[in-house]
Amino acid sequence: MLATALGSPAPFGQSQFAFMRGNAFEAKVKADGGAELLRLLYERLGGGAPPPAGDTAAPDLSAAGPEGRAARTALALREATAAGGWTLLDHPMLALEVAGSPAYLEPDAVVVHPDGRWTVVEIKSFPMIDASADPSKVGAAARQSAVYVLALERVATVTEGAEVGHRVLLVCPKDFSNLPTASVVDVRKQRAVTRRQLTRLTRVEDIAAGLPEGTTFDPACPPEELDAAVEAVPPAYAPECLAACELAFHCRAKSRAEGAVEALGRGVRGELGGLTTVAGVLAAAAGKEGDPADPAVAALRRAAALRAEALEGASVLRAGGPEGAAACR
Repeated sequence: MLATALGSPAPFGQSQFAFMRGNAFEAKVKADGGAELLRLLYERLGGGAPPPAGDTAAPDLSAAGPEGRAARTALALREATAAGGWTLLDHPMLALEVAGSPAYLEPDAVVVHPDGRWTVVEIKSFPMIDASADPSKVGAAARQSAVYVLALERVATVTEGAEVGHRVLLVCPKDFSNLPTASVVDVRKQRAVTRRQLTRLTRVEDIAAGLPEGTTFDPACPPEELDAAVEAVPPAYAPECLAACELAFHCRAKSRAEGAVEALGRGVRGELGGLTTVAGVLAAAAGKEGDPADPAVAALRRAAALRAEALEGASVLRAGGPEGAAACR
């Protein structure tokens, strides 16, 4: 609603077909009390425990509101750990503090092992072809699962005998079929990175304290007032925001209007050092600005020289025909 009021609504989203396909695949994986899911998990992460049987517990996690569901999930996790058997929690609700405020998370499933280990299960509709999936999609799933692991660790610290596994089960369609297959993904690196990022976030109270008095983000406000309110919170735009934030298109438009290098991606931004605008980058590459001793400036000028050389060679080839090509050789 806020993005629409600002005049920058997200012009697209995931298609209904993609939602239906994902939901149908998840239902197939969890059919018959999650028998196929538990079979895949036992094959890859079963350890020395006896295989899951037909008496696998599947507690009811329904409750009023996300806070109630999170409390019910925490209770179910404690009860399952104390029981010492296999338990499948379908769409549990987890709570994680983000910048001083609770964020509620809903993984596809969490399995409690007889030894008290908790395993996150993430079900995705992208395929695993020859036991390998798109690395970028697997990486995104690993980062998502790492957040679930962190949230589970908060519950595990107050649950006797509980341990959160750092390896999660990623379930996907096999090859070009709708049959499920699974892979184990170690998320220790993603968990550590996410934990560091969470500790560095500015608390919501601190952000609110720095806003001008009377600032409101009510979508009913006039566009000019609303735009000024949003501008009071410095954005940290990157192309990755387009997949997760409703204000991403608004921030992208502002970033492009200002010529900020963040619009090119975090990787590019990190390589450019003190150069913060596209105009500054172009000027440095052309030798008009920048310290030649700066590694970023030196790399840009070297790249510009190589580009000019390549364009000159191509121009000679086009102008001279075979003779020009012979001269270049």
